[in-house]
Amino acid sequence: MALPLRVRAVNTAADSENKIHDEAVAAEYGFRGGLVPGVTVYGYMAAAAMEHFGLEWLDRGAMDIRFLKPVYEGDQLIVTVEAGRDGRVRINAGESASADAWIHSGAPSDPTNHTDAPVERRGASRETLLPGIHLSPLVRRLDLAQARITAPLDPFIGPERRAHPAILLSLTNEILMSNYELGPWMHTASEVRNFSSARDGELIRVQARIEDRFERKGHEFVVLDVAMLGEDRLIGQVRHTAIWRPRKS
Repeated sequence: MALPLRVRAVNTAADSENKIHDEAVAAEYGFRGGLVPGVTVYGYMAAAAMEHFGLEWLDRGAMDIRFLKPVYEGDQLIVTVEAGRDGRVRINAGESASADAWIHSGAPSDPTNHTDAPVERRGASRETLLPGIHLSPLVRRLDLAQARITAPLDPFIGPERRAHPAILLSLTNEILMSNYELGPWMHTASEVRNFSSARDGELIRVQARIEDRFERKGHEFVVLDVAMLGEDRLIGQVRHTAIWRPRKS
């Protein structure tokens, strides 16, 4: 793979429960088609980060990403990497997303202060999405052969069959959806810190609490503090922002 990375975007969630990826529903919110998931676009940018930093980025990489404009099925994205200060780079996916990426040396925050309560899905509202609420954990065994979220890129990284970063970030969406009944919603930003790569077949435990909830320009936002753990180690932490109730056009 060479930089800049050129990729034709795939709507990997066209049949998702989240109908913002459905063409007809997305049109109700002013979009010209179903949205390509943010985690898929992140995957394209993570591929560029790995090309620049090497596979070390899977174990000690960081990326702060914001999604700026919609990406649709078939859009050709040109993902570029520009050198910045202090070993950081700026990664852009055209005008659709922008991120800072680097190799970090930070220590993780404590991932243990999360509930062990079983999942009880509830309706999403300002009352049920209060800051400080601990979400019920999500446990998933990685099955990379069934993963589509990275398309058209390979879900496997290297001969050790490590999981593509987009697959791990998609778990932050999944824990939100497993705890709340949502209408159409949108992933808008993530601050990702990697501490260890994950491999095909590994059992992953995802824990989260609500860090913030706010309204901006008619959109209702929620911010999650997420930890992903393997059987014997921390894999990654994410500050994950989404519009859980978007304004209709």
